[in-house]
Amino acid sequence: MVLKAVAVLTGTAGVSGTVTFSQDGSGPTQVVGKITGLKPGLHGLHIHALGDTTNGCMSTGPHFNPKNLSHGAPEDKERHAGDLGNVVANAAGVAEFTKTDAQIPLAGADSILGRAVVVHADPDDLGKGGHELSKTTGNAGGRLACGVIGLQASA
Repeated sequence: MVLKAVAVLTGTAGVSGTVTFSQDGSGPTQVVGKITGLKPGLHGLHIHALGDTTNGCMSTGPHFNPKNLSHGAPEDKERHAGDLGNVVANAAGVAEFTKTDAQIPLAGADSILGRAVVVHADPDDLGKGGHELSKTTGNAGGRLACGVIGLQASA
């Protein structure tokens, strides 16, 4: 059975978008998104632990990290489950992306349902930047937009 979820991102300075998730059985989760209003270049993309947006994106908590590991790149063995790396905004400020990830299931103990997707102002250094925040946030800067991940009706 294919599970589907969606997060509608809203944020500051006109940044908005939609990120959809689909997972077939216990396979990896496919992530497809389009975010507009970004400055051209790289922007960190993460799943944060909480689906709380009462204080905007600041109340979504830290990166989703059920195994209590250090921050890293999506392909790293040691990483937060919510570390999805970077998305690239083109000259028009639009980032369109497709990612596949096995650490962000839509069901089970480590489900991402009810958590938040956050797009950041700066590139994620993937835990390799040497900055004091590299191993916790990837030094990805402020939170530009976020949305809570909720179940989506099957088509």
